[in-house]
Amino acid sequence: MEFLDRLLTCADCGGEFIFTAGEQLFFFDKQFKNDPKRCKPCKSKRSCTGLKAGAGPAAAGLSRTETRTECSACGIETTVPFKPTQGRPVLCRQCFQSNRAPTTGALVTAAATAEMVAGTGAEHTGFGAEPWVAAQAPHA
Repeated sequence: MEFLDRLLTCADCGGEFIFTAGEQLFFFDKQFKNDPKRCKPCKSKRSCTGLKAGAGPAAAGLSRTETRTECSACGIETTVPFKPTQGRPVLCRQCFQSNRAPTTGALVTAAATAEMVAGTGAEHTGFGAEPWVAAQAPHA
């Protein structure tokens, strides 16, 4: 199917805008049934992306909700970005990070690998170079 640039009229401002062949191909691929009704400036005003594109809820004037609570592991007062549910433990940042499962296999970053080989970071991860070397040994 061949697409040619077409001239359309904006439903908001009444101005004309070009519906390019590339945009038509995109609409066709996405199986959109209708042509666009608004020019790009009117579309961005309508969808509020004119504030700061890609800035998330903060651009729309929304703030992230923080809830003050007590860490279930160490007992210090902390804030979490969600409303805790009853019966589920809530951890502070340090306890959460220390309870996370260590990464293994292909997920290990280059920096983590270098730390394990050098023996640094063993106090943080609980690993020295030995488990890494043993994991790299060929299997018989």
